[in-house]
Amino acid sequence: MLQQYQEAIENSNIVSKTDVNGIITFVNDEFCKISGYTKSELLGKNHNIVRDPTVPASKFKLLWQTIKEKKIYKSTVKNRAKDGSTFYVNTTVIPILDEKGAIEEFIAIRYDVTQEVFYKESLEKKERELELLNAELEKRVETKTKALKELNETLEKRVKEEIQKNEEKQKVMFWQSRFASLGEMLANIAHQWRQPLTELSLTLFSLRKAAIDTNEKEIETLYSESKELIQSMSNTIEDFSNFFKPDKQKEHFTVGESIEEALLLLKRVLQKDMIQVKTSYEEVPVLGIPNEFTQVIVNLLKNARDAFVENGVLIREITIDVSQKEKQAVVTVEDNAGGIKEKERYKIFEPYFTTKHTSQGTGLGLFMSKMICEKGFNGALDVRSKKGTTKFTITIPLDGEDEK
Repeated sequence: MLQQYQEAIENSNIVSKTDVNGIITFVNDEFCKISGYTKSELLGKNHNIVRDPTVPASKFKLLWQTIKEKKIYKSTVKNRAKDGSTFYVNTTVIPILDEKGAIEEFIAIRYDVTQEVFYKESLEKKERELELLNAELEKRVETKTKALKELNETLEKRVKEEIQKNEEKQKVMFWQSRFASLGEMLANIAHQWRQPLTELSLTLFSLRKAAIDTNEKEIETLYSESKELIQSMSNTIEDFSNFFKPDKQKEHFTVGESIEEALLLLKRVLQKDMIQVKTSYEEVPVLGIPNEFTQVIVNLLKNARDAFVENGVLIREITIDVSQKEKQAVVTVEDNAGGIKEKERYKIFEPYFTTKHTSQGTGLGLFMSKMICEKGFNGALDVRSKKGTTKFTITIPLDGEDEK
């Protein structure tokens, strides 16, 4: 029976014996397998043949002090194999006493925990990286928040300058609408962050569970997802900051790119309300201020979104088409949100006219959009509505053909 117990231990564990001076007198096959040495290379050698030189000497001093006091020593030990590789074992060293109570030999029973230690070290490394990423994100958020505040102060200053230069009512209303859009866009930032923050929380929870289960592949996948979510949140700040840059220099830009920027700004709002947007672009360059044209598209998309919700339309589709006809760029934005009443169609471009509740609209969006098209691009903005659909058409002369 004792022989069977001995065989069971030797076959399932890493076992070695030494004399009182630490000279190896016995090793089993598992010891040879993990260390890479043969029995003949081990027997008669000091047990420190597998000692890792990076382990502090104080740890081995404690080991010898403990077992020489006839006590059992337990620890996770870092060792070095014959080929120079590292392996970790949970080790129990037991002093064997003779009939007189003197130490006769030491027996060490171990089991391999190398993978568990490597997983732990990998997880700790990734946690440090996540901490650095979070610190970097906080720094970038602080920087972008400061930039947005400075931008807001710049916009306020420009409003004052415009009012001082020209008391025309239209310019005052333009900037009123600009500020309203800024407030709505800042609200969109909060909306766009809510979902990724939830996803990041769930991912970190799953990362912790994967670490407990020592699932290295899952840890790597979840780690990558976390970095992508953090980067996406950072990109959101960049997108909205670029949208409101106080840049008033005209330049040549492609209409399709400006529309894509508007779609990116409203991406989560459109997804949340299950609105499908179909696009078809010809590459048409125009002269003007890209941010202002993007704002026109944002206004048209938001009006369509509000109409979908208000009218309870189930299948929600917006079609955007860009084409070149003669010497003009033609952009159409068509929706199936229920159309516009005939008596309202002639008023929708008037300032402060709105069919929405006062908490939902200022009545300046379409007025400002028409003014941008006409004064900023020397073009036009028109609307037609029939059979539950509404189509806005923007026409812009190419290369400032009509510019005076």
